[in-house]
Amino acid sequence: MAKLFAGIGTSHVPPIGGAVDHDATQTDYWKPLFDGYEPVKAWMEKEKPDVAIIVYNDHASAFSLKLIPTFAIGVADQFAPADEGFGPRKVPVVQGHSKLAWHIAESLIFDEFDMTIANELPVDHGLTVPLSITCGKPEEWPCKVIPLCVNVIQYPSPTGNRCFNLGKAIRKAVESFDEDIKVAIFGTGGMSHQLQGERAGLVNPAFDKAFLDDLTNDVDRLINISHVEYLREAGSEGAELVMWMIMRGALDDNAKEIYRHYHVPASNTGAGIIVLENEDK
Repeated sequence: MAKLFAGIGTSHVPPIGGAVDHDATQTDYWKPLFDGYEPVKAWMEKEKPDVAIIVYNDHASAFSLKLIPTFAIGVADQFAPADEGFGPRKVPVVQGHSKLAWHIAESLIFDEFDMTIANELPVDHGLTVPLSITCGKPEEWPCKVIPLCVNVIQYPSPTGNRCFNLGKAIRKAVESFDEDIKVAIFGTGGMSHQLQGERAGLVNPAFDKAFLDDLTNDVDRLINISHVEYLREAGSEGAELVMWMIMRGALDDNAKEIYRHYHVPASNTGAGIIVLENEDK
């Protein structure tokens, strides 16, 4: 049977991908951030998940204000890097796991989550930057990927509690799949940042670090953070952190922290990464 054994929470700041693409990771500006990613890359190489479910938000690449799914799952065999206005990133095409993705879609819908099913889905930096952070610059990505896209762009967005419960349903779906594979789940986005308005450039390290702490210390607090609190404390884009709650919901209640790293700034964002494992992995 399939096993969902671990989760990664990570920021997906687009200039991080640019630093990888242009071999700038060891420049003075980027080195402190990327040095902190090395243990996660080593963890990925050691654990070798067969599939990564990557929870992310689209940035007007696959969807627009014409069509706004709350939750969408990609079920294709491949997902091409999106053109975000300056050409697609020169990264490998993302290989999907269609059989598992369809199984998850069916299970989630029968569990009363109204999923949008995407048979074609260009994937932007929200998904490819986490792959670059954890896998570097390979000729091919080392695992298959199931994209799970969440609307955190246009009001109303799902709550942290709804996302947490979706994670639980994903865990149930994965572990009812009849192939012997290892599955990891990524929650991406954030951490605190604001891209516009009078508070443009806001970063709140205290909020971010408390969030990282409570992924193991007080998950109930995180589940109940309101959109207003995210806006006030973490900026207009801070609500991306609800996607980390899908990752957390998919893990055991007593999942343990293996590693974390936090750095300010990455572009104009508080950038964090954390690895959590189930004790019975």
